[in-house]
Amino acid sequence: MRGTRRFIAGLKPVKVPDAPARSFRDLWPGSPDRGARLLRGEFEALGSSRRLETGGEAWREEAGPATWRAAAHGFAWLRDLRALGTDTARMRARDLTEDWLAHGGQAEMAQAPEVAAARISAWLGHWDFLAATAEDGFQRRLLVRLAQDGRLVAGALPAEAIHRGALVTLKGAIAAAVALEEEAWMTRALRFLPGELERQFHPDGGHVERSPAQLLAALQDLIEIRNLLHGTGINPPPVLAAMIERAGQALKLFRHGDGGLAQFNGTREEGSALLDLVLNQGHARGRAPMLLEDTGFHRLQAGRTLVIADAGAPPPPRARDSATGLPRGGDRFAHAGTLAFEMSVGRDRVIVNCGAAPAAEAEWRDALRATAAHSTLVLADTNSSELKEEGLGRRPERVEADRHESNGAQWLEASHDGWRKPFGAVHRRRLYLAETGDDLRGEDMIELAEGSGPAPGFVLRFHLHPGVTATPQIDDQAVLLKLASNQYWRLRAKGARVAVEESLTIAGGEARRTSQVVLIADPKVDTVQWAIGRVPPQGAAEPAEGGSTAPA
Repeated sequence: MRGTRRFIAGLKPVKVPDAPARSFRDLWPGSPDRGARLLRGEFEALGSSRRLETGGEAWREEAGPATWRAAAHGFAWLRDLRALGTDTARMRARDLTEDWLAHGGQAEMAQAPEVAAARISAWLGHWDFLAATAEDGFQRRLLVRLAQDGRLVAGALPAEAIHRGALVTLKGAIAAAVALEEEAWMTRALRFLPGELERQFHPDGGHVERSPAQLLAALQDLIEIRNLLHGTGINPPPVLAAMIERAGQALKLFRHGDGGLAQFNGTREEGSALLDLVLNQGHARGRAPMLLEDTGFHRLQAGRTLVIADAGAPPPPRARDSATGLPRGGDRFAHAGTLAFEMSVGRDRVIVNCGAAPAAEAEWRDALRATAAHSTLVLADTNSSELKEEGLGRRPERVEADRHESNGAQWLEASHDGWRKPFGAVHRRRLYLAETGDDLRGEDMIELAEGSGPAPGFVLRFHLHPGVTATPQIDDQAVLLKLASNQYWRLRAKGARVAVEESLTIAGGEARRTSQVVLIADPKVDTVQWAIGRVPPQGAAEPAEGGSTAPA
């Protein structure tokens, strides 16, 4: 902080221009549906929909959870109004901006560096839509505030957050430096850029938050920074191009056959169009990697079947910002989903996690973060990581994984000790995918430390995509799964009773009802074996007659 104060004190007064020195356009598509909702006074962000209208109420601390307010003060919604492209949408954008200048600009949330930086990028990236044809007074008020925010953001470098917010802060400082021709801001940002990239990304290209959604957003940030520097004639540091390439390759690991992202750590099911655009802008080429060793994710693929598994330790913690309520740690969106997996066949998602609503009220947000909302084992109805407002508390300290392959068949053996403190227990999971892709087998075991007593009861949960229909078999040890493409698969178990229960998943920001297969371990059992196998077309004629009890 001392360096920040010295930097700000040494700055000359900012000369506010009549217009941004360089124009640049936001690269990414908005949602016309969300834009239409904004015209009705409703803003949806990260799983929370709340009122966003003029009158000052939307900018108050009571308006909603901190994450939702950060998105509102960061003007993320301009992209959705621009997607509508109407004069009505343009006027709504200006009205809300005027209201923010009058009532919201002095809020502590508005002055948080990562929020101010996001707002800088949003205003400049949508300048033609928001301000280019507006009256001079409106433009002047925006530029004066841009200068104030740019000074704040440049002075905040290097950012204290150990999550993507620090990258957003750097991007905002560079955008402000370009638009206002502030050489000192640019020099400061470029000095900290290489170090921040090394801090934000693992050597394998994965992001420190271990979230596919945050990796996607961080790659977007890198592409925008590259384009800003190229546009002003500055050669980016070589590490930037290398990191864009590595992050793009890492992102591919998380893509299902339908092109969308797997739902781990704050990620919701979204369409594939944005991913295609980002990977194209990032010039990502080549096949998806099968392993992100540093980040801790594995991809098993054979035939048309794909399994994406979380076999890594949760990201690092850090305390919440006392002024804004925003979390500072890399675990801000982390879920208690260690050793969870997702499965798809071609374009059909089969096994999923429930998704996320990071900006929702605490009860709903944490229900989706819980271990039970993931396709993994749940011991004694207790989360494998303790859920806290600012991230995670108790968590696995040791997560190990070992992978093998032979003649196209793949094995993954992984374990975590998240339940060691409360129960003296270690969860071990083994996955096997046959070379044809038609047979996925698993074994889940609870290993107790000596003197820990009998194994607590546990269940295995397999959350199904809404496109999958589950039909229990007559022996309570198997379930027939009908995919959206009319393929049939069967999930069967040994050492557990099989049941079908209600579930839900978050798709496109909305909760959708679905079902889950639950394997309830027999009393005193410490190991459950299970298998998900493709049923030949002729075997699907009489599903009630199936249900073999020998999964492996």
